[in-house]
Amino acid sequence: MNTKSHLFTCSASKTRPEIPMEIILANPRGFCAGVNMAITCLEEAVRLFGSGIYVYHEIVHNQYVVNRFTKEGVSFVNDLKEVPEGSILLFSAHGVSPEIRSLAKERRLKSIDATCPLVTKVHLEALKYARENYNIILVGHEGHDEVIGTMGEAPESITLVETAEDVEKLPFTTEERLAYLTQTTLSVQEATEVITALKNRYPQIVSPPKEDICYATTNRQDAVHQLVTQADILLVLGSQNSSNSQRLKEIGSTHGIPAYLIDGEADLKDEWFKDSSRVLITAGASAPEVVVQDCVEHLRKKFNAQIKEVTLQEEKVQFPLPKSLRVLQNTI
Repeated sequence: MNTKSHLFTCSASKTRPEIPMEIILANPRGFCAGVNMAITCLEEAVRLFGSGIYVYHEIVHNQYVVNRFTKEGVSFVNDLKEVPEGSILLFSAHGVSPEIRSLAKERRLKSIDATCPLVTKVHLEALKYARENYNIILVGHEGHDEVIGTMGEAPESITLVETAEDVEKLPFTTEERLAYLTQTTLSVQEATEVITALKNRYPQIVSPPKEDICYATTNRQDAVHQLVTQADILLVLGSQNSSNSQRLKEIGSTHGIPAYLIDGEADLKDEWFKDSSRVLITAGASAPEVVVQDCVEHLRKKFNAQIKEVTLQEEKVQFPLPKSLRVLQNTI
């Protein structure tokens, strides 16, 4: 009797169908208002002025987007000496320092400023605090384009910190005028840890009335935090140099599930899904929806995946195209 029961169980386990894959599409995901504005601005510039446009750094940190514009004749440069005098130059969504703006004028470049308004807000805050003789602590990642631009506004007044440990090394006293600002694309958790350390060490420190971390960064992180417990694996569409995309990937790791940051369908590996029936997919603020849908279609065909989209917050923020675009149009 027991033997028959055992044989029946074994036979059933061999014929039991695999658990179908479920894709959970996190929403909001992908383009934020600042990225959408910058990309639309570059599209419009190409339409108005043709190819031969230069962009200082990547328009946004996404390889798909950069490759698309490169094919249309746009050149991305890291040194303004690469830009012929008199050319059209577009500043990326991450913003630039006054030094770069000054150099662009020296080279008689026709500049279009596609800086995200939320980044511009941080620049203006830096200038305000510097004028008021504050020592400014900028919480951010060294070498990031946004951080370089912000620090360039008042280099003699700004000190960069990345971690709570960095706060302990600061030379300031509790008697000095201190203010803190943050990079807009930080993880809310990592920023909170550093800000808490700053406030604990320097009770007198001040900050802007409204936090600097981008609404879209926060919303995308919140969505993943809420949905990741329902998943076996997290896929984040975005490029490796995208700070906000990296932060999304870290959330999966924090929750103890495999998390992968990928540019698109070509990066997918079948072995990732061997023991994963529930896949959470999101996209960083600079990743286009087309790369998300390519991955979804790949998994649908390969694993017969079913798709469930979960919307946790509606985003209605929009930024107008920069005035400098229209000004240039009227002068050429």
